[in-house]
Formats: sequence, structure tokens, C-alpha cells
Amino acid sequence: MKKVLVVEDEKNISDIIKLNLIKEGYEVVCAYDGQEALDLSLQVDPDLILLDVMLPAIDGFQVCRKIRSRSNVPIIMLTAKEEEVDKVLGLELGADDYVTKPFGMRELIARVKANIRRREFDAVSEVKADAGPSLVSEDLSIDFGRYEVKKDGEVLELTKREFELLKFLATQENQVFTREQLLKDVWGYEYYGDIRTVDVTVRRMREKLEDDPSSPRFIMTKRGVGYYFRRI
Repeated sequence: MKKVLVVEDEKNISDIIKLNLIKEGYEVVCAYDGQEALDLSLQVDPDLILLDVMLPAIDGFQVCRKIRSRSNVPIIMLTAKEEEVDKVLGLELGADDYVTKPFGMRELIARVKANIRRREFDAVSEVKADAGPSLVSEDLSIDFGRYEVKKDGEVLELTKREFELLKFLATQENQVFTREQLLKDVWGYEYYGDIRTVDVTVRRMREKLEDDPSSPRFIMTKRGVGYYFRRI
């Protein structure tokens, strides 16, 4: 039985989420503030964390940062805010995705299932990964086994999701993928998913990979279609 840690200070929302997850066969543990979330994340070793942004004691962003520093457990941020800066910050701190309140329960359950599936797939892939680096250009290299990207010999700090997206595109260079395809193949979302998640992740990747993010060399845009990787 997979275990989900629900971190939500509004008990009525937490109870509804818990009830629906239990119906889907998950074991559910609830936390109602940031400190309790950090404590329980160590005690119960969840398979996924649903993490509200606005929390007492310690906010969700700080909780995400602290958990990500020691664990790769999938984290889905729950936020009532529409500002893109909050979504960017959550993804940059290592969250795997976000869901904006109010959300449909079917969508939330689908995201939970997709992220847990993706974690299991990644675990298998890591065992099979090629340990040798793949040289992309004179100044950029990707080590699939170590989940490591270097530019000019310096290691870049990519989140796990950013690395997965880069790896997916780089191993299929010059092939254009729509945002919907990337949500399905990288995020594992069959039906649900905000395509802006892809745009935000690509933008953050460009800021780290490219000399000039406004004029990229590697992560390219096919206007009106999607994204592709270009080998230099």
C-alpha cells in the first residue's frame, strides 16, 4: 500500500483529500503545519507528499526545500495563488508539480497516481542507466547515470524534473514534442496537467543551460508546436 503525506492546515480540505485517497487504496497521514510535516516526512517515509503553500509555523516553500535536500520523494504543491512566481519558486525548490485551488478531486488523484508511477519507473531506469557521460557539445555534457549536467566543467544545479526533461529531449534530438506529449512522457500525466508546467520548467532550464536564455542554443522552440533539443 502506497503512503501519501497530506500537508494542509484547513482540516475540512485535508479530510476530503484523505477520504478520497483512502478510497483509491492509499494509506494517508496528515500534517497541519510545516514543522509537523517535516517531522512526519522523516517518521513515515511517504511515497508522495501533497504540500500546501500557506502553512502555519513553516511555509510550504521552506518545507519543500528542506525535504528535497534529503529526499527525492515526489512533492505536489497545493496553492490558492495564481501568480506564476509562486509556481516557479515551487518548481525551482524541487517540487514535481503544483495544483491550484480550487481543484477537482479526479485531477488531484490522477496527479498522485502519475507521480507515484513515475517514481517507480525512475527507480528502474536509474538501475539500467548508462554510467558514462554523453557529450552534447564542447561546453555541455550530460551524465545519465549520475543525474549530472556540466557546463564548461562546472556542475549545474538542475532539479530532478529538469534533468528528466533534458534527458528526454537530448536523447531524441531534433524531434519536436508538444507540451501535451511532454506532460505524458516526462510527467506521466495521461489526462490532467497544466501545460504551463512545461513552459516554466523549460524557462528555468534555459536560465541554467544557456548563455543567453532569450536566444537558446540547446532547448529550442518550434513556434506553435512545442520544444526540441538541438545538438551543437
